[in-house]
Amino acid sequence: MTTSTLLLIILVLLLIGVIPAWPHSRNWGYYPSGGVTTLLLVLVILMMMGRV
Repeated sequence: MTTSTLLLIILVLLLIGVIPAWPHSRNWGYYPSGGVTTLLLVLVILMMMGRV
């Protein structure tokens, strides 16, 4: 398994984990998922550039 595939799997799992499905996390807003989505976009851009 390559490093980029491993990073992509970890980020997808993080995206699933930040879904506000529990009552205590509904008032967090978009902050957790927005941060993880930003990391995912940076990773995809780096993969397209061939840096990862």
